[in-house]
Amino acid sequence: MAFGTNIRTWFEGKWHEGDIAVMRAADHGLWQGSSVFDGARLFEGLIPDLDLHCARVNRSAQALMITPTISAEDMVEIAREGLRKYAPDAAVYVRPMYWAIDGSELGISPLEDSTRFALCLEEVAMPPADKATTLTTTQFRRPVLADNVCNAKAGCLYPNNARMLVEAKRKGFGNALVCDAMGNVAETASANMFIVKDGVAMTPIANGTFLSGITRARHMANMRAAGMEVHECVLTIEDVRQADEVFLSGNFAKVTPVSAFDDVTYGDHPVTDRIRSLYWDFAASHRL
Repeated sequence: MAFGTNIRTWFEGKWHEGDIAVMRAADHGLWQGSSVFDGARLFEGLIPDLDLHCARVNRSAQALMITPTISAEDMVEIAREGLRKYAPDAAVYVRPMYWAIDGSELGISPLEDSTRFALCLEEVAMPPADKATTLTTTQFRRPVLADNVCNAKAGCLYPNNARMLVEAKRKGFGNALVCDAMGNVAETASANMFIVKDGVAMTPIANGTFLSGITRARHMANMRAAGMEVHECVLTIEDVRQADEVFLSGNFAKVTPVSAFDDVTYGDHPVTDRIRSLYWDFAASHRL
């Protein structure tokens, strides 16, 4: 089901208006879950890191044993062509995706060179800059690579995210702070995360249990270029409780301040605000 409006879909070599049907009942991607996707964002006429998101969906496909069929460069041009049909001030979610059509002789593994591709554009507003969220703990954990395809942005990972979010919302919070198999902080149910302590930004080290995001990397590069101190390190639940600021990092909202974690509340977030400003400065050079 769509979560936005004004949808356009590129499928089988051309653009279609609306949320068209692209998957068949017997497609491997439907009944065996062999699907991957990525997400970029058009906002304020800007489309930062579109090339990196398109390149990553091809890597995700390969990690899930699906054969990519569109080069990242061609994908960028397809997306740009579709985005030019939107109003200049539109905020659009850009979602390239692959899924396997046929399975192997046992039906479980996807058949090589049997792939479908679609690119969906969906108008979804950017959250306001001051819109914060709240966090709580969750009983669910991030898997390790031996258990699941943590090195791909794969659809099969998202039911676990949904369990985390539903649990958090039942407890009265906006999102869940998720630990890895060792009990250290990994990310949240929907985005990477940072804490700030004494002016220093820290984010969980990429240990293979979660997807180390493109926007996360962009924030770190922006901070270092601005002379700010940022570290990848092992973080515990207690580190989050003791932080001065906490914020989420992801493609959908770019920067989301956190106002509370369970019974701990956070006040002003000057470092978070600066990181958001740095991102918008970076994005200004990536016009559609």
